[in-house]
Amino acid sequence: MWMIAAALAACAAPGPADTGAEARAAEPWSYPIVRKGELVRYGKPYRAVGVNYFDCFYKTLTTAGDTGYEQGFAELAKRGIPFARFNCGGFWPVDWKLYREKPAEYFALMDRVVRSAEKHRVGLIPSICWYMATFPDLVGEPMDAWGNPSSKTIAFMRKYTGEVVTRYAGSPAIWGWELGNEYSLAADLPNASEHRPPIWANLGTAASRSKRDDLTHEMIRTACREFALEVRRHDKRRMVISGNSIPRPTAWHQMKELSWTADTPEQYREMLVGDNPDPIDTLCIHAYEPGDFDRLASSMQASRASRKLLYVGEFGIKGVTPEVLATFRSQLERVLASGSALASAWNFTPAGDSEYNFGVGGPRGAMLEELAQANRRLAP
Repeated sequence: MWMIAAALAACAAPGPADTGAEARAAEPWSYPIVRKGELVRYGKPYRAVGVNYFDCFYKTLTTAGDTGYEQGFAELAKRGIPFARFNCGGFWPVDWKLYREKPAEYFALMDRVVRSAEKHRVGLIPSICWYMATFPDLVGEPMDAWGNPSSKTIAFMRKYTGEVVTRYAGSPAIWGWELGNEYSLAADLPNASEHRPPIWANLGTAASRSKRDDLTHEMIRTACREFALEVRRHDKRRMVISGNSIPRPTAWHQMKELSWTADTPEQYREMLVGDNPDPIDTLCIHAYEPGDFDRLASSMQASRASRKLLYVGEFGIKGVTPEVLATFRSQLERVLASGSALASAWNFTPAGDSEYNFGVGGPRGAMLEELAQANRRLAP
């Protein structure tokens, strides 16, 4: 098992001839864990800022022969950026053809990505089912199946989650396990009929949508709970993450009365904890708007009260002007000042600048350097 071998190699003492990269490769290297709401690594409190690297696996899955993740992980490692969150699967149903027909070839592609991350000592947070409509579409169910523990959707989620977790639980590169991306934003919308998932026959989606594709908070909480239970069957130590965004400013009233009435701070905290149910051990938020950053202090209050780690899974801004970079610096400073243990900026790609993406060089490349400096400040 190459994961076990890598872990043992990481613990070997460096020889007298080791220098530079060889010496670093021989130093102990492992993942952090959540202990009583605090992130701990090597027995000490730990904080870090990473990146979202959405397509480090998705691109090699959908583009034959692509190995851009090698360059990507090398650039992150060079700057001391310690981890990346990524889409650990297809996005549309058609992207799952290889997994369903030739699973050995599918996992061989993923093996190479994880091996590369190990080689460059970049941690990984795999997001198992990125897009909330994909698993229901794959098994021919409406999206309300996420709320039924006996559904084919939950069964497919358990199967895939179990395969991924058991395959990579021996790798020191894996920092945690996430269900998917921002399911909570679709919950209990008063205008839900206007925001049902799109229909794209060529991408393998359902042929029609109905009221049964309107999600509620209870459905999403069931999905999160079932995911976390499946992870814990195979991995007792690593953090488990919902992948949810920050609760909408009206989330409590949406759930209780399907209205856009603004929530109180207490109601906000209730929703944040509720959307990350046990055995999930983190509170996950995504922050983009100024009001999202204004709620960081309240999020930390919820973190301390629930003894669950606060993870700012996404933050960022699009554009290339000097004002954009200044706003990004302000966002980063507010995240650091909040006391959140982990945060990851959206979105790194070696190819470079485009909208929210940043890479090496280019006008937005300065964001990567800001993250590098932040980790130097956080380093013990």
